[in-house]
Amino acid sequence: MGILAVIRIRGEPDRNPDERKTLELLRLYKRFHLVLVPDTRPIRGMLKKVEYVVTYGEINKDVLASLIERRGRLIGNKRVTREYLKKIGFNDYKELAKAIIEGKLTTDKLPDFKPVFRLSPPSKGFKGTVKKHFNEGGELGYRGEAINELIKRML
Repeated sequence: MGILAVIRIRGEPDRNPDERKTLELLRLYKRFHLVLVPDTRPIRGMLKKVEYVVTYGEINKDVLASLIERRGRLIGNKRVTREYLKKIGFNDYKELAKAIIEGKLTTDKLPDFKPVFRLSPPSKGFKGTVKKHFNEGGELGYRGEAINELIKRML
């Protein structure tokens, strides 16, 4: 079981109630929000339901470490600092990222940690259209390892 990074690309208009409820359960309330979810069959089913609103794929350790360092927030909109990492028993961001990817820890279990990452629109824009699936030259749906490149451009 791995960890999937899920990014909401499209906004609220034209969403049916099932899609809205699924996005709410995934905690994806706004565009360019990212959440980390376990790669399980029920989660894949949820992602299939909203694949024309989100993009997702397997995040790697280095990208997750820089995501936590640059965009991770604690309650009160405070940054995730090295002091915080030491307090919860980690030496650096990569060590925490490794524990999350290996499934030893989830972002909801971290004290005071906000499970949603707010990203910027991608630098140099999207490569395709945001209304088509990734396999068809668009930006939506499953993209596998290519999610890491998109996250780097959105940090």
